[in-house]
Amino acid sequence: MIRLHHLNQSRSLRTLWLLEELGVPYEVVSHQRDAKTHLAPDSLKAVHPLGKSPVIEMDGQIYAESGAITELLIERFAPERLRPATGSSDYGYYLQWIDFAESSLMLPLMLELFTNKAGINDNEFLNGYIETEKTRLFKYLDTSVEGKSFIVGDKLSGADFMLSFDLIILAKRQKLDAYPHIKQYAEKLAGLDSYQRAMQLEAKYDESI
Repeated sequence: MIRLHHLNQSRSLRTLWLLEELGVPYEVVSHQRDAKTHLAPDSLKAVHPLGKSPVIEMDGQIYAESGAITELLIERFAPERLRPATGSSDYGYYLQWIDFAESSLMLPLMLELFTNKAGINDNEFLNGYIETEKTRLFKYLDTSVEGKSFIVGDKLSGADFMLSFDLIILAKRQKLDAYPHIKQYAEKLAGLDSYQRAMQLEAKYDESI
C-alpha cells in the first residue's frame, strides 16, 4: 500500500492526481498549512527531514520531491502508458518537460509570489527579471503545446502531471489569456476524469476551504 503525505494547496496535488490516474491502492495522510504563515506544519518534519510535501511511503521507503515521485510511480506502475519508450525521440523531451516544470518555469513564478507576499513591488531589477523571464518561458511553452492535448507525443505522460500544477492554477486565475495554446492545454488537463477526482479529494482534505 502506498501512503501519500498530502499537504493542502501544494505540489502534492500532482501526486494525488497521478495516483488517481494509476488506479493503484493508496491512502492519504492529510497535513494542513498554517493559516497565518501558509507554511507546512511540523507534522511533515516527523515524516521527512525537509518537512515538505508530497512525500510517499512505499515498500518501507520514504521518498520526497514531486518530480522523483512522478517518475518512480510511473516506472513502477505504468511505464508503457504514461511515458514514451526510452529508445524513442520523445523520451528526451519527456525528461526535458519534467525538469522544465520545476526548474525554468518555477523560478520566476516563485519569485513573483515571494515578492508580492513581501510587499517588494518597487524593485526594478526583480520586477524586470520576473516579467522578462515569464514572457520568454510562456512564449516557448505556448508554441510547444500549439495544437496538442498533451505535451509529449500527444499522449498523457508524467510531463503533463508535472506541468499541470502551475498552469491549471494560472488558467483559472485568467493569467494565461495572452497564451491561448497554454490555456487550452491546461483546460484540457483539468477536464480529465482522474484530475477531477483528485480535485474532489483535494477539497475534502483542505480544511481551509
